[in-house]
Amino acid sequence: MNSAFTISTAVLAAATAAVFAQQPQTPPPQTPPTNWDTFYQLGPDSLEREGVPKGEMRGPFTLPSQAYPGTQHTYWVYVPAQYDTSAPASVMIFNDGQAFKNMEGDLRVPNVIDNLTHRRELPVMISVFINPGRTPEQPEPTPQEWGDRTTNRPTEYNTLDDKYARVIVDELMPVLYKEYNLSKDPERHGIGGASSGAIAGFTVAWERPNEFRKVLSLVGSFVNLRGGHAYTDIVRKSEKKPIRIYLQDGRNDNRGVGRGGTYDPLRDWFLQNVRLKDALVEKGYDVNYQWGIGRHGQKHGGTILPDMMRWLWRDHTISTDVNDTVERSYNVPVKK
Repeated sequence: MNSAFTISTAVLAAATAAVFAQQPQTPPPQTPPTNWDTFYQLGPDSLEREGVPKGEMRGPFTLPSQAYPGTQHTYWVYVPAQYDTSAPASVMIFNDGQAFKNMEGDLRVPNVIDNLTHRRELPVMISVFINPGRTPEQPEPTPQEWGDRTTNRPTEYNTLDDKYARVIVDELMPVLYKEYNLSKDPERHGIGGASSGAIAGFTVAWERPNEFRKVLSLVGSFVNLRGGHAYTDIVRKSEKKPIRIYLQDGRNDNRGVGRGGTYDPLRDWFLQNVRLKDALVEKGYDVNYQWGIGRHGQKHGGTILPDMMRWLWRDHTISTDVNDTVERSYNVPVKK
């Protein structure tokens, strides 16, 4: 008995060792870095460059809202040096405007606009930086507090209805048309943002594709804050719309694990961004995307923002005439 048991045990041990040797070995877990975004740094297209003409930031202006009675939206308008009142300009709206225009932050859109317009990599465009709505007594959002706890941001940005689209299309755009010579072509109208501002931009284009067709999304909140996760199924079940979108997110974005350790896939930012991308691709949308390693912030998005803008606006008018010396030169400021 003892001999048989010994032999059987030895055979079993050898067989187990052989099977185990054939299995892929899982490396020990690594200590995560203190900052997943440490490798994302702004490139030259996001910084002020010597010799590049600078545009003019105008504002702040106040826009009363009928879509959200009792609230108002603060906005700024960035006019590039190349803007010519005799030629219709494109327009790009940035939600959470205070963050996108912050010249000490992760995005620094005015620098991007200046550099890319100078080299004719973007069309001449008016950029608008609009903050979430607030009542007169509520504080303006800041780079530290974007307004989720102090303004109408959660309702405006995360709700899947047409109210915020009304703010942009029916309230803001008429004011801009009065002040600037803007193209009426929806292909020359873009909108975007980060986090909840990103899903808000998508909602505007989704609700009003005859007005806005380009969407820029950084770490978009396509999750169940107020039903945003539903967009994946909505896209699949709806007729394709003429929308172009660039999605960015990070593998260490908010991943839907609650305080008690319970996982909710509907609150997994990265998962839901990937699901939305898959739905858009399946429906044949003009979609681009980048998945990084970063967290829920703008470090990665800021790094690739110039490329995102180039891709979204890649079809602006150009000349291939070899004798067109204007096309082959820098885009110079308009003489006042």
